[in-house]
Amino acid sequence: MRILHIVGSINPAAGGPTEAIRMIIRYRPPGYEAEVATLDSPDAPFLGEFPFQVHALGNRKKSWYSPRLIPWLIKNRDRFDGIIVHGLWEFTGLAALLAVAGHKPFLVFTHGMLDPYFKRRYPLKHVKKWIYWILAQYWILRAASRVMFTTELERDLATKTFWLWHWNPMVVSYGADPQMPDIDELVPAFYERCPELNVEDADRSYLLFLSRIHPKKGCDLLLQAFAAVAPAHPELHLIMAGPDATGMRKDLQHIVDDAGLAHRVHWPGMLKGDAKWGAFAVSDAFVLPSHQENFGIAVAEALACGRPVLISDQVNIAPEIEADGCGIVEHDTLKGTIHLLERWLALDPEQRQAMQQQAKITFARRYDMRRNSALILRIFERLRTQTPASVVHEAN
Repeated sequence: MRILHIVGSINPAAGGPTEAIRMIIRYRPPGYEAEVATLDSPDAPFLGEFPFQVHALGNRKKSWYSPRLIPWLIKNRDRFDGIIVHGLWEFTGLAALLAVAGHKPFLVFTHGMLDPYFKRRYPLKHVKKWIYWILAQYWILRAASRVMFTTELERDLATKTFWLWHWNPMVVSYGADPQMPDIDELVPAFYERCPELNVEDADRSYLLFLSRIHPKKGCDLLLQAFAAVAPAHPELHLIMAGPDATGMRKDLQHIVDDAGLAHRVHWPGMLKGDAKWGAFAVSDAFVLPSHQENFGIAVAEALACGRPVLISDQVNIAPEIEADGCGIVEHDTLKGTIHLLERWLALDPEQRQAMQQQAKITFARRYDMRRNSALILRIFERLRTQTPASVVHEAN
């Protein structure tokens, strides 16, 4: 089968959808081929990073719209057995509705974009989204063969964002790259990005934040909580790794400077490849006090590396993490984040080692993309055997 992925941008700095596409394609089962259509400009420098065919149909002037996409889909749709639209609120979904619906089965992967957190956090934007919802997004999801959610919690929360909704949901397992390198060998690659950490100090301990520097991620809570616990734990350092697309770091740096912790908070920027795995290797635990996270690929990557995860209860896989005992979960408040760090710091070495061992077990059982990619793509095989009525009305 040949599957087309449609996404607004495949820029790695954009986060989750790009990594999702890469892993679904990489671990596709035998007999599946894949291509990607994006609204990126054909001369975007990151396009050469991908080992699959990318059709860049955008231009430099407009990142949200391209008049080339709908004609391209109409011309090429018969080459594909199915289409996956990644993300909401973009022209890509409308293009799929106009050019694909009724001709080929298409799935919409929401990637957490229907979580009611955004309704609470950005009420004015939510009013604007109502307009697009009524005109387009509602009809896109209604026409989709399946609307894909990564957890039951994400699926249930999605129904609380707009009172007008109608779709055929499916919960699919998700995860991270299972082909782990020997991360200890990649520590030098990380030290090249963060040379101030390349010191001989066996007493040092590192916590790793690896995500976008963004208000949604709880970065301010993490730094304030770190400032609260740091005086009693002089060996503890914090690595804040990730792109700063919103310019938030300037305000965060004030928190660090006011607490006198500039020498213990490190900002290596966005980490990829060997440098990223090296960061996991030097860290004792991964921390993400996010206000909303439909899944969190970096959480799964940390588990794959055998690193316990310290996360908020707003990360939708938090119940699984807590049930398995491979991490610690607290509320996404300052009090909760302080308690998150205090609980980790109170563990003895045997308890931390038990968490590390459980982390790898949880990853293998729940989040291995070698299995989960096949489960996602084989939805199209199921759709082939169903009548249109059963596709619309089948319960999940």
